[in-house]
Amino acid sequence: MFIVEGIKGISEFLKSDFKLKSLFTTKSIFEAPKDLVFEISEVELKKISALKNPNTALAVFEIPNQESTQEKGLIVALDDVRDPGNLGTIIRLCDWYGVKDLVCSYNTVDCYNPKVVQATMGSLTRVNVQYVNLNDYLTSCKTTVFGTFLEGENIYTADLPTEGIIVLGNEANGISESIEAEVSRKVTIPQFGHIKATESLNVANATAILLSEFRRRTIET
Repeated sequence: MFIVEGIKGISEFLKSDFKLKSLFTTKSIFEAPKDLVFEISEVELKKISALKNPNTALAVFEIPNQESTQEKGLIVALDDVRDPGNLGTIIRLCDWYGVKDLVCSYNTVDCYNPKVVQATMGSLTRVNVQYVNLNDYLTSCKTTVFGTFLEGENIYTADLPTEGIIVLGNEANGISESIEAEVSRKVTIPQFGHIKATESLNVANATAILLSEFRRRTIET
């Protein structure tokens, strides 16, 4: 099981194929089976919430069986991303840019972590997140594997295809050596400041820039 909090997030999951187990709410505003809805007080909600400032309701959903990815279109792969906020934002970005499959290494933070779910704002219902042995997965794939490195091709001038796997690495260490060996093309987001003292971009910010560039090429005339 996992929890979803707030009106927006719960409403998104209720519209999806995720199976509701229980819904605890301070207001009767949700369309859900009555036997699964329990009206509670603000004090009670605060006791069960993972948030400092709970928002109206908390729902418990069943974790579905993991679905396999389809090797077509753009796929994002994460190598040991640990921060829940980063993963939640990346899932939301995948949803925005039409990336249906997100592949994560086993050491990547759990996508059903309450902080991850909260950060996705419901996008977890539309992105298929799969946890795999990332080395084996990339070895078996026949499409181009892109990796983000400081010494790679400039993402703004590189010839980018409409299909491929974009690998992003750990917040502190980047892409591991074993995963680097599976990368077909290295790309980089160039730095423009004069001092250039910043070592790297936040992994979620980097994901946004990369996906924007890949998608932009598909609409250029």
